[in-house]
Amino acid sequence: MGELRVIKKVMGSRARLGEISTLHGNVQTPCFMPVATYATVKTLSFEDIAAMGYSMLIANAYHLYLKPGTEIFEKFGSIHNFMNWNGPVITDSGGFQIFSLGSAKVRHDGVSFKNEHDGSSHHLTAEKVVEIEEKIGADIIMCLDYCPKIWDNYAEIRESVKKTVHWALRCKNAHSKPDQQLWAIIQGGVFPDLRAECLEKLEEMEFPGYGIGGLSIGEPWEKTAETIEVLSKLMPDRKIRYIMGLGMPDQIIELVGLGMDLFDCAMPTHIARNGTTLSWRGKFNIKSARYRQDFGPLDPDCTCFVCRNYHRAYIRHLFSAKEALGMRLNSYHNLFFLAELMRRIRQSIAEGTFVQFKKEFLSRYSQQED
Repeated sequence: MGELRVIKKVMGSRARLGEISTLHGNVQTPCFMPVATYATVKTLSFEDIAAMGYSMLIANAYHLYLKPGTEIFEKFGSIHNFMNWNGPVITDSGGFQIFSLGSAKVRHDGVSFKNEHDGSSHHLTAEKVVEIEEKIGADIIMCLDYCPKIWDNYAEIRESVKKTVHWALRCKNAHSKPDQQLWAIIQGGVFPDLRAECLEKLEEMEFPGYGIGGLSIGEPWEKTAETIEVLSKLMPDRKIRYIMGLGMPDQIIELVGLGMDLFDCAMPTHIARNGTTLSWRGKFNIKSARYRQDFGPLDPDCTCFVCRNYHRAYIRHLFSAKEALGMRLNSYHNLFFLAELMRRIRQSIAEGTFVQFKKEFLSRYSQQED
């Protein structure tokens, strides 16, 4: 268990095929992880997720600490037993969510905040976060990091690097489970010097993998891509590169080309519950009136059970009638689509055709229906 095993690289690209070893099985990369924030992927069962071919999920330690509480996971033995999922799980520390709260106050040793559910006060140190994540029992846990609120505020982002590095060392010293991997998070915004500084200092602590945080907080996509390209060139080949919070189809394929290994994003299921459908020809809004009498599948190129058994007119009707089944079917389809996209990406890397596959995918995906 530990660092990434690189299986193959692609000429003309930084895309790579790899494998991560964990206590609950191996994970082929590049890999997208469905988001199970509260130990659930909204509207779907874990039997659904497994049937799509997913191997790893991500949950959120901050939210699970507040509800249902770590004592539940201790009684069940791990988050896997609690939610009936036998594959690997990552827990994010919840730094992003904590810092998005208006009540959050940054301290030298961690952050203080009020519970958004009941107003109770909490103080999470780096050590406390590791304790929480160890009790939850995920295969991979993330260090507490300081996620800046403004993407172009150099002073704040420099402070976030300082705090993130300091907390990472404290997390490393507090971590006590050898069969559970601890990964650090690289901060630094869109500033190459700060990203390089953060990576250099974290590398001295010898983490097996890194999350790339502090992106998708308002910066232009061009800045996001530039930042990831810079980091990809700096990061050691053997270290896992996990881009946090980005995972729409066009983003994924671009970032795989820049050398990224892991992705997570709540957006594909969030937009599904609001009626947006992903397809090989781009995304579209199934609630549109144009689909009222459309008896074709959501995506004629998809083989999921939704596309094999239901038509657009019916799913549109479900949304119009505010029936929960519409959200479930659309969510299933969107995640199935992403699982198939990742499978094809891995296959194209293995066959050495990723560059052409990327070009053809983006050309088709740009043809959005509405």
